[in-house]
Amino acid sequence: MDRRGEPRMAEMTGSGNMPLIPGGLGQISADRESKGLARMAEETAVSRPAARSPHPVAASRHPSDIVLRGLAGASASAVLLLLLILIVVLVKAAWPSITAFGFNFFTEPENGITHGFITMAAIVGTVYSSMLAIVLAAPVGVLIAVFLSETAPGAIKRPLGFVVEMLAAVPSVVYGMWGLFVVVPLVIKYVNPFLTTHFGGIPLFSDPSAAGTEYLTAGFVLAVMILPTIAAISRDVISTVPASQREAMLALGATRWETTWKVVVPAARSGIVGAILLGLGRAVGETMAVVFLIGSSQSFGISMTRIGTTIPATIALQYIDAGGLWTAGLMELALLLLGFSIALNVLARVLVWNVNRRYAA
Repeated sequence: MDRRGEPRMAEMTGSGNMPLIPGGLGQISADRESKGLARMAEETAVSRPAARSPHPVAASRHPSDIVLRGLAGASASAVLLLLLILIVVLVKAAWPSITAFGFNFFTEPENGITHGFITMAAIVGTVYSSMLAIVLAAPVGVLIAVFLSETAPGAIKRPLGFVVEMLAAVPSVVYGMWGLFVVVPLVIKYVNPFLTTHFGGIPLFSDPSAAGTEYLTAGFVLAVMILPTIAAISRDVISTVPASQREAMLALGATRWETTWKVVVPAARSGIVGAILLGLGRAVGETMAVVFLIGSSQSFGISMTRIGTTIPATIALQYIDAGGLWTAGLMELALLLLGFSIALNVLARVLVWNVNRRYAA
């Protein structure tokens, strides 16, 4: 009872620590609630079979949808078919060399007498020039991507991004001519004398090329060529990192530098590696620019300032004069280059896809 002598509401409804009054409102509500829960449990436990199967989507039977599916499927299948045909043609053309030399094609320098080239010189030269390009281009490309996605003012972000992407559309022969008429004279006049004077005793910079066509020149021009690829893809990957991660780091008192290099870039690491591998794939397969700038020496040394060759340059320069096993050997080099390029591109795409899938939400 309260002060006015009226029953408390808790006694009527059964709330609090007081027992429910039999037949009261609280008891009736509790009974109804328990019956409703029991009924819901029964309906959930019993799986009722569907009265009929669902109708197929009506649009899927429309002639235009059927034609669209057929064209899309045929186009996707055509790409795989073309790749398969390319592999079969290369294997058939290279088969005489494969059967004649086997693994000796890669290990014996004497096969150059038959082929007209030294296999390992072309393979190692390809890897060497490509790695030089990656060492020069990867840091600059990542920094460009960070600037475009994190710190660039809005007034220049879009124009600068357009310029970076436009560089990827420049033909390789233009880069090659630019390297031949601009970079090579600078290498002859400034770079090689400086390296010979100060680092001539180091094998890495010994035996400089008098013509300026060398691994270092080819690697520098290749770095300029693959820079847009690395920068553009890295920028897209960094942009997928959720803004909430940046905001959380800044809210904890971190600087923009700490947020970028301790949160954003590590979160996009695998995608950035994928972008670098895509750039490496282009550097490995580049032909015309390398033909202009690397020379044509069927030998290899560790010096970056000596002339050399690569697989694409060897194929481009020797195919016209080749015949017999020589041609078959060039086709085996082309088959090796195709496999290496496919492996690099697949690995890069998987890494980029992994980042995009992680932050898709």
